[in-house]
Amino acid sequence: MKYFKLLMNFIKRFAFVFSTLFTLGIIALFCFTGLRELKLYPVVMNFCIFCVFFSSLFDKETIIQKFARMSEGGGELHPKIKTYTKNLTYIWCVYLFFQFLFSFATLFMSDRVWVIFNGCVSYILLGTFFAIEYVFRIRFKKKHNL
Repeated sequence: MKYFKLLMNFIKRFAFVFSTLFTLGIIALFCFTGLRELKLYPVVMNFCIFCVFFSSLFDKETIIQKFARMSEGGGELHPKIKTYTKNLTYIWCVYLFFQFLFSFATLFMSDRVWVIFNGCVSYILLGTFFAIEYVFRIRFKKKHNL
């Protein structure tokens, strides 16, 4: 657990460098090889996003709590909002893990299935999930006068 946390802190500090190098690597794969290796891109990205959300569960403040604090003006969050955002982080982790699993599974399917899922269906699912959460958040705030 200690090493995992150290690794995640290292990745967070150098996230821009990692993302830039990763993007350049993907461009190089596209230019110098066939498209087969590019099928890994959604798998790796989904896994990385999952890791960011999951690792934030072990911090003092989850990534969604950080977003909520920024959108609320940077002040202290109400305890109900802290609980809501912590639980929401768990839900997003589950969603992102399944998104990762499905994108991984499409590696072993036809190119057509891979394109349809990773190029369309995954974005529709993500948008739908976000929209449902947004509506639920508005109702939660109204219910608790926040």
